[in-house]
Amino acid sequence: MSELDAQIPTTFDPFAEANAEDSGAGSKEYVHIRIQQRNGRKSLTTVQGLKKEFSYNKILKDLKKEFCCNGTVVQDPELGQVIQLQGDQRKNVSAFLVQAGIVKKEHIKIHGF
Repeated sequence: MSELDAQIPTTFDPFAEANAEDSGAGSKEYVHIRIQQRNGRKSLTTVQGLKKEFSYNKILKDLKKEFCCNGTVVQDPELGQVIQLQGDQRKNVSAFLVQAGIVKKEHIKIHGF
């Protein structure tokens, strides 16, 4: 019986290495800052990908006070919590997050135009 056990192939998972790499990708997660066009010249700036341990409402409060704009935190089923700000605040938000020490500059991706 021992020879028969040695000849039975074991199950092979081709995605085992990929899943192991994904688990270590937490350090490479990016914060995405995007702009969405509304009507005419109006636009929205969205910030997604912040770590869950941060208080989104406190960050939003500081962003609103710093840039004199309105904003909200939206719960998205796929993306989680997303901060929305009025106007094109991409560069401002990027500089604020780096200066506050929330995110490193190399972990920020700015999208749009």
